Amino acid sequence: MSDLNLGVIGNCVYNALIDRRARMVWCCMPRFDGDPVFNSLLANNGDVESAGGLYDVQVDGFADSAQAYLDNTAVLSTRLTDTAGRSLEVIDFAPRFNQFGRRFRPMAMVRVLRPVDGNPRVRIRLRPRFDYGATPPRHTHGSNHIRYIGPDLTLRLTTNAPVTFLLNETWFHLEEPIYLFLGPDETLAGPVTETCRDFLENTTAYWREWVRHLAVPLEWQEAVIRAAITLKMCWFEETGAIIAAMTTSVPESADSGRNWDYRFCWLRDAYFVVQALNRLGAIDIMEGYLRYLRNLLGAADGGHLQPVFGIGLETRLTEREIPSLAGYRGMGPVRVGNQAFEHLQHDVYGQVVLSTTQAFFDRRLLRPVGEKDFAQLEKVGERAYKLHDKPDAGLWELRTMSKVHTYSSVMCWAACDRLAKIAGHLGLNDRAAHWTRRADRVHATITGKAWNAERDMFAESFGGADTDASLLQMCEVGFVDPADPRFAGTVAAIESELLRGKHMYRYSQPDDFGTPEAAFNICTFWYIEALAAMGRRDEAREIFRAMLDCRNHVGLLSEDIVPGTGELWGNYPQTYSLVGIINSAMRLSERWESAI
Repeated sequence: MSDLNLGVIGNCVYNALIDRRARMVWCCMPRFDGDPVFNSLLANNGDVESAGGLYDVQVDGFADSAQAYLDNTAVLSTRLTDTAGRSLEVIDFAPRFNQFGRRFRPMAMVRVLRPVDGNPRVRIRLRPRFDYGATPPRHTHGSNHIRYIGPDLTLRLTTNAPVTFLLNETWFHLEEPIYLFLGPDETLAGPVTETCRDFLENTTAYWREWVRHLAVPLEWQEAVIRAAITLKMCWFEETGAIIAAMTTSVPESADSGRNWDYRFCWLRDAYFVVQALNRLGAIDIMEGYLRYLRNLLGAADGGHLQPVFGIGLETRLTEREIPSLAGYRGMGPVRVGNQAFEHLQHDVYGQVVLSTTQAFFDRRLLRPVGEKDFAQLEKVGERAYKLHDKPDAGLWELRTMSKVHTYSSVMCWAACDRLAKIAGHLGLNDRAAHWTRRADRVHATITGKAWNAERDMFAESFGGADTDASLLQMCEVGFVDPADPRFAGTVAAIESELLRGKHMYRYSQPDDFGTPEAAFNICTFWYIEALAAMGRRDEAREIFRAMLDCRNHVGLLSEDIVPGTGELWGNYPQTYSLVGIINSAMRLSERWESAI
């Protein structure tokens, strides 16, 4: 049965998910939002063995496996052992390194099979499918390659393994290393063995050098580094877009119908990723994302911004259901596209300004920002001010309900507040005064209309009586002081209604799909940050350690956890959740001075 104990490889072009038995169960090509040529994660009711769209290495008499990353890299190692104690190592990676003065990141993957103990008997099954599993490929082959021909994409495998064994899925003894290079329909420039070895060495060196420049905390470094590497793998470097997760349609909980396609760039999610990586000093992602934002803002119709765009700046992400895939554990539907592109979600204006703010103060950027960029950003602020008290779908993307959501309004305030700070930094005193006045007006509106005196809390909507975990962010963005009694009352209400053990739900009221059944991981991390800000540091550390224990065997998290079972649900790996690991660790870690 499928689960989310999956390793991840990627190179900022495509990603692939690999289970603990070296079965590649999900991989979209030619880019993050493309056709899943390996799709058994969502096929055949979770029966990976019988699924099409699979790439695996089987061991005769399989007994055990172990999977881990090479230290500080995105290179994944899976060790398979048979009942006789014979074993092999499978190395998987997506090539990424500097070459000829530019970044080399081909749409290609490398698998290396190495005998470790004895000569285990193995077979390799390479079964790509196209059109979301509906279309098998046509084959042609030569002495050292096989071509898998689909309607819109042709893949070529180049290998030193016997091609006949691969075509017939024949069992054979692994007596020497085997190299498999799967990529575009192009002839390799050199021998496959040397090419794969060089790519492995260079890719390993690239990731270790990138990690070496991260400003990691004293504590929990392994967790932070793994989260940072995985967040970077969610960055589509060509355009600068950042996807919310690598998968589509993994439900938020069993049979919930909450199956969404997250392979797109939400402005909200991208802001959180940029913020977290900035804290580690990884500004390359921020620079790329700012380029993406400049292109979006330049094309914005009347200043309106969708909450989500395609990774190539696509504006229409029409949602449809795919009948050829049964869904995760058979729990369909499988959806492609996301209706949220049609929503009004007013918090995105604040997130755009927040994503950009550091760039005005950071002297390391290769493309410095200045007054022209500020003038463009002011248009975003104008929309935020105009819409701060208007109803929207909210950050939880309610499909049939519209309110004036407090979180959306707070983020509109943040847009005005940060524009005032940027203007002051640029010496534009009249604009600073203008945006300060607007921020003050928005602040007064929110405190007047969102405060529920009877319940001693800020409500999730103007005039409302319900709570929402997003209100934990009011302190983080500076809307209220952590010592403000109003924030304490809001946190107390959230704890009372949404906390289940050590896990936080986003809200408890029924929505379009009923009452939520799983905790939303980023909300738990927001709670941890709020506790720390309020001085409840020991509680925050305890819950953070519990969340780290919820990660899978390679240190990753999905979107949701079911309290009680601890099982991961929702799209995977979820950038929100990885952001939470980084932000909590950076806030809670002991200082370096305490140890050295």
